[in-house]
Amino acid sequence: MSVLVMGLSHRSAPVEALEDVALGKDEAAKILDEVHTASHLSEAVVVATCNRLELYADVATFHGAVEEAGALLSSHTGVPLELLTPYLYVHYDERAVSHLFHVVSGLDSMVVGETQILGQVRESFRLAQTSGATGRVLTELFQSALRAGKRAHAETDIDAAGRSLVTVGVASLAPAIAPDGWAVGQLDGRSWRELVNGSRALVVGAGSMSALAASTLADAGVEVIVANRTPEHASRLASSVGGHVVAMSDVPAQLDRVDLLVSCTGATGVVIPYDLVEEAVERRAGRPLGILDLALPHDVDASVAELPGVVLADLSTLAEAQDADGGVVADHVEEVRAIVVDEVAAYATARRSARVAPTVVALRTMADDVVEAELSRMEGRLPDLDERSRAEVSATVRRVVDKLLHSPTVRVKELAAQPDGASYEAALRELFALDRRAIDAVVKPDRGHGDQA
Repeated sequence: MSVLVMGLSHRSAPVEALEDVALGKDEAAKILDEVHTASHLSEAVVVATCNRLELYADVATFHGAVEEAGALLSSHTGVPLELLTPYLYVHYDERAVSHLFHVVSGLDSMVVGETQILGQVRESFRLAQTSGATGRVLTELFQSALRAGKRAHAETDIDAAGRSLVTVGVASLAPAIAPDGWAVGQLDGRSWRELVNGSRALVVGAGSMSALAASTLADAGVEVIVANRTPEHASRLASSVGGHVVAMSDVPAQLDRVDLLVSCTGATGVVIPYDLVEEAVERRAGRPLGILDLALPHDVDASVAELPGVVLADLSTLAEAQDADGGVVADHVEEVRAIVVDEVAAYATARRSARVAPTVVALRTMADDVVEAELSRMEGRLPDLDERSRAEVSATVRRVVDKLLHSPTVRVKELAAQPDGASYEAALRELFALDRRAIDAVVKPDRGHGDQA
């Protein structure tokens, strides 16, 4: 069995295409449910974020798995496969493993080094476990990748360099929403936190991205107001950042008073229409309004950027900003890349070693069967042998067999850990004429019983 990943992300597709394939938790769970009946996919994890949709799977055959994975993504996004294909990438085996480690470490994010992806992948893995879609292969892979992600953030300064989408977005809007007005036009040596300190922001939504936005703004001295369709969620978020709550019906009035609107609701349609912002602009009497739209699909009608005094930042503009700023975090990125290379190599070594384990188990099982058969024959030939002598003979035979098998089994595990180690496992099978069915019986799928990461 081998690992395959098929998907699309901000690196392969424009924001418009990512909007079309945006999936919620329920739809991701439906994909996982269908994997149970798939012919070529035996395990699966769906990673669905605002910047990517990826299906990871343990597969029996490459071409069959690619067809099934493509059909699943097309079916559940409602986008015909021929329209998805130009944006899809496929990684297989070692490349799929390396891709996941890069994703979890933040190296493949729109904002390089951001930490949110670590939690998003963890939640995606847990959803797959809950759905019974994971087994030994993906459990070991995702646990290893998550450990690598933790190590990347613990051992380097990528957290400081890898700013979140919220931080990048607010920094880009800071001159506009600063209390002294957007005539500042530039930071003038001041940090974005200094510029926005004392301003007021309305956060629409109460999910993980909204919570990140609220906490980031509150830490910078911004007064935070939260609006959400579920009042309990809004209250919980507002309390956590020392802000206060307003009803969704009060959003138009709040647009008259705030300096910044941040929206990330996860809704399927526009939440902040053009007319709503246009009316607010007329009442603001020239005061600028910064809008940060972190939703996919968009929460805010993109045409509001044409209104006088409105400065809009969304996923498209943030992607462009990142492209222009790519060299700033180069040193930290190289440190994380070194960790990823190290962790991928360690995972590959462990995986190769694990592959020979069933063969070793099958060999020792065969040896035990031979010993038992010979001891039974001895009892038939020497029925008068006393118990003490019988026990001594049995122990002696078992020790001899164990000693004969010890060196070759230990050595084959060591050799199997090397890049070309598969040939040693094959040699062991041939030398001892091991039944392939006996080996396969050792590695029957144990879907859904992995440990939580």
